[in-house]
Amino acid sequence: MNQRAGYVALVGRPNVGKSTLLNRVLGQKLSITSRRPQTTRHQIVGVKSEGDIQAIYVDTPGIHKEAHKAINRYMNKAATSALKDVDVVIMLIDRLRWNDEDEMVLNIIQNQKVPVILAINKIDFIQDKEDLLPWLQQMNDKHDFAHIIPISAKTGHNVEQLEKLVEEYLPEGPFFFPEDQITDRSSRFLAAELVREKIMRQLGDEIPYEITVEIEEFIYTGALLEISALILVERPSQKAIVIGEKGSRLKQIGQEARIDMETLFDTKVMLNTWVKVKAGWSDDERALRSLGYDDRLK
Repeated sequence: MNQRAGYVALVGRPNVGKSTLLNRVLGQKLSITSRRPQTTRHQIVGVKSEGDIQAIYVDTPGIHKEAHKAINRYMNKAATSALKDVDVVIMLIDRLRWNDEDEMVLNIIQNQKVPVILAINKIDFIQDKEDLLPWLQQMNDKHDFAHIIPISAKTGHNVEQLEKLVEEYLPEGPFFFPEDQITDRSSRFLAAELVREKIMRQLGDEIPYEITVEIEEFIYTGALLEISALILVERPSQKAIVIGEKGSRLKQIGQEARIDMETLFDTKVMLNTWVKVKAGWSDDERALRSLGYDDRLK
C-alpha cells in the first residue's frame, strides 16, 4: 500500500474559524477557540493519520493589518512562515464577507506554487442560500483556486469533502509522525493554551491581548498531574480583573481549564493558577522570546 503524507496550511484573517476546523478534522480539541479575534497566536500542528494517508494541518494566527506591537508582528510572521514547504493551502473566509484583511491574505498566497483551496466557512449562518452561488462566482474571479467549497467547521458540513480534496494533493511518501501522534506541541504548551482560552472566553473585551500564560510546573505524581500556571498581565488593573471579586473569576478560569486538561491528558489534574504583572511584555521582543513566542520562526 502506498502511503501519502503532506502538510496543509490553514490561513485566513482573524476569526474565520481555522482553529474550529482543525479541531473538527482531528475529532478532538487541540487548538483553542473563542469569539475573540486573534485567539490563536502560534502555529499549531495537528496530525490526522487514517489508513495510508497522513495529513498534517498547520493552524495559524489570523493575518491582520494592525500589527503595531511586537506580538502582532510575531503572529503575522507565524502565519506567513507556515506557508513555506506545504503541499496545499486552505484559505478560509467568513461566509459572504470579504474585507481588506482577506485581500491581504490573498495577496500573500498569490505567490504560492502549491494548490490553494478556498473554504467558505460558517455557511450555516447564511440565511438565504441563493446568495451563495453568485458569491462562489465572485470568488472564482478573484483567483485561480484549485477548488472552492462551502463548509461549516462548527457543524461539520462538507468537512469530509474538504479533507478528500486535500488528499488529492498529498505526495506519496512515508508518514512524518507516528500514527497515534496528533501534534508536535508539548503537553506544557497545550496546558498553557487551555488556560489562555478560558481567560479569553471569560473576559471578553475587558483584557484584549495583553495576557499570556506560562506553565511553571508540570509534574506527574502517581495518578495525579500537578500543573502550576502563571498568568502574566501588563498592568495592576488587569490583574484585578483576572482575579475578580474575592478570586471568583480566577477560580472559574482554573476550574474550566482543569476539566479540559483532564480530558486532554486523560488523568486527574490539580491546577494552581496565579497572576503577575509584567509590564510591556507584549511589545518587548526579548520578553516574547523568553515566553516561547519565537520557537518556530527560525
